[in-house]
Amino acid sequence: MIIKPMIRSNICMNAHPDGCAAYVAREIAYVRSKGKIANAPKRVLVVGASTGYGLSSRITAAFAGDAGTIGVAFEREGSEKRTGTAGFYNTVAFEAEASKAGLVAESINGDAFSHEIKKDVIARIKRLFDSVDLVVYSLASAVRTDPDSGEMYRSVLKPIGRGYTIKSIDPMAGEVREVSAEAASEEEIRHTVKVMGGEDWELWIRALLSAGVLAPGARTVAYSYIGPELMAAIYREGTIGRAKVDLESTAARLTAMMAEIQGRAWVSVNKALVTRASAVIPAVPLYLALLFKIMKQKGTHEECIQQMYRLFKERLYGGTPVPVDEKGRIRIDDWELRDEVQSEITRLWPKASTENITELGDLDQYRTDFLQMHGFGFDSVDYEKEVEP
Repeated sequence: MIIKPMIRSNICMNAHPDGCAAYVAREIAYVRSKGKIANAPKRVLVVGASTGYGLSSRITAAFAGDAGTIGVAFEREGSEKRTGTAGFYNTVAFEAEASKAGLVAESINGDAFSHEIKKDVIARIKRLFDSVDLVVYSLASAVRTDPDSGEMYRSVLKPIGRGYTIKSIDPMAGEVREVSAEAASEEEIRHTVKVMGGEDWELWIRALLSAGVLAPGARTVAYSYIGPELMAAIYREGTIGRAKVDLESTAARLTAMMAEIQGRAWVSVNKALVTRASAVIPAVPLYLALLFKIMKQKGTHEECIQQMYRLFKERLYGGTPVPVDEKGRIRIDDWELRDEVQSEITRLWPKASTENITELGDLDQYRTDFLQMHGFGFDSVDYEKEVEP
C-alpha cells in the first residue's frame, strides 16, 4: 500500500515502516558521531523502549556503550489493511541495526504492567546476560490494569482544585485558541497516579531484585518533566504532576531497597519535546513552537537522542557522584529552564496568535518532529512507493 499520514485530533493514526527505519538510523548516526561513553552499562533493560526517550536510551546504550539490550513495549503489528504503530517499526529497525553491529538485542511486545511480562523479561535476562546493570523505566500509557486486582485505571490531563483556561494551538492547522479543562475529581487523581506514578516502576525493581538479576551496583532511572510556570496548573500542579511527585518519591524507596546490591535509583527530569503524549496536552504544542525557536537561536535545542546521550555521558556515567538538584533529581531540562529562555517565552506568550505564530515560533519544527516520529517527512523516503506494512 501507499502510506500517507492520517492525523486526527493531534494524533497520527498510522506510521511508515521505511520512515521509521530512517528515524532510527538518524539517531544511531548521531550517537556514532559523538563517540563511545566511558563506563557505560553493558547489559540494559528498557521498559518502554519503542519511541521517544526510551528508544533513544536504548540506542545510546547500544551504540555508545556496545550494550546488549532487552526492550519492552506494547505495540501493534502491521497487517494487510493497516499499518503497525511507529513503535513497532522502530523496534524492528533497531534490532536490525543492532544485529549488524554484532550486539544482542531482543524485544518483548506485551503489557509491561503485567506479572507475565516481568517473568518473561527475567527469564530472558538469565538466558542472555545473567544480570543487568541498568534499568530504564520510560513507560508512557493512558491505561493500566492492576496485575493483582484486575482493575483498570485511566489517566487524565486535568488541573486540580479548579478549572483552567489557557492558550493553545492546533499545530497542523496553525490556529491559536483558548482551551479549557475542568478540575479533576479525587478518583481521577487517584487513577492518574496509579497509571503514571511510580507503582509499576517499583514492581519491576522488586521483581528483578527478587530474581537476582540486578548486577552489583545496578542503576535505574525513570523519566519525568517539570515544565515552566505558565503551564504549572495543567502540568506540575495537575493530575500529571501529582503522578510525577509519586514517581520521585518512589526513587528514594528504590534506592533504599537496592542498597543490598549497592544500587541506586534516580528520576531524570527531561526537556519538553514532541511526543505522542505531549501533543495532546493543552498549551504544550504552542509552548514547544516558541521554545524550539528560542533554543535554536541560542544553540541549545536538543531532540530525544541528544538529551539521552548527554544524560548517559554527563550524568549517569559522567563520574561520581551523579549531579542532582536539591531533591535528588537529575536535571536534563537545565537548558530549557534557563532564565534567558523562559523570560523570552513569558514575553512572547501573550502576543502569540494565529496570525503571527509562524513568526514568533518554529511551528515548522514542531510539525516536522511530529511527522517524523511516525516515519513521515523524510527526504530520503519515497512516499509514493508501495510498501509492505
